[in-house]
Amino acid sequence: MIGAQLRILAWFVVPATLLSGCTPATSLDEAATDRPVQISSAPPAALDDIPTPHRIPSPTPTLVPTPTPVPRAFALNLYQEGDFVPQYTFEWCVAASIQIMHNLIDDTGARTWADPVQQGQLWEMARARSSNSFNGANPLGWAQVLTKVGMGPYTVVSIADYQAALRTAARAIADTGRPVGLVMWRGRHVWVMSGFASLGDPGQFPDFSVTGIRVQDPLYPYGDERWGPSPAPNALLTPKQLATQFVVREPRRWSSNLPTGYMLVLPVAKA
Repeated sequence: MIGAQLRILAWFVVPATLLSGCTPATSLDEAATDRPVQISSAPPAALDDIPTPHRIPSPTPTLVPTPTPVPRAFALNLYQEGDFVPQYTFEWCVAASIQIMHNLIDDTGARTWADPVQQGQLWEMARARSSNSFNGANPLGWAQVLTKVGMGPYTVVSIADYQAALRTAARAIADTGRPVGLVMWRGRHVWVMSGFASLGDPGQFPDFSVTGIRVQDPLYPYGDERWGPSPAPNALLTPKQLATQFVVREPRRWSSNLPTGYMLVLPVAKA
């Protein structure tokens, strides 16, 4: 009986083994792969429906206003030691001024004009180009000689307003690097303006104000009983001090078409 039972058990075991051998072995990964994928039937979202990422706006740069230029103290002086020349007679102020102006322009110092003989020759040149009742050298002859000897061009101007005359002279020095002639004592004498001090650079501020004038009086150290003492060479005068001797020209001193005013022998920019 026992043997019969064992055979029956063996018979059941064999079919079970066969059945298990026919069943395919499936891993968890393969099982997951074989699952059907659920596809949504909803249409894809439009691009416009995608929310834009929030951006922090860049700060607007603050515009800093450009500061308005403020006039500051300014000074220009052509004078160097040795430029001054005295007039060797009481008549030769124009000729001595021509020598001074040459020395102010020629800053090499190699050809200083100071010779008395030369001063007399320059006076004769200016006198020959002048015409007045006193038979001397006038501002027109002065300007012509300056141009003739290579320091020009120079011209003669008459300006009615005192402050405007000072600004005109200072601006001409700044623009050309050459001195200005001043007709003094109502046309009886001449000085040289060799520099100036101002509030504001003339090249930057059209309405600059002249605060000081550098002068060369060829009559130094004698001066005049009526008009006052001669300032020392390279003296810096205030406009008020200069006004005691730099006054309007008398038209009767010599004939010209220029109106009454403060007269300048003015350097002109070369063409």
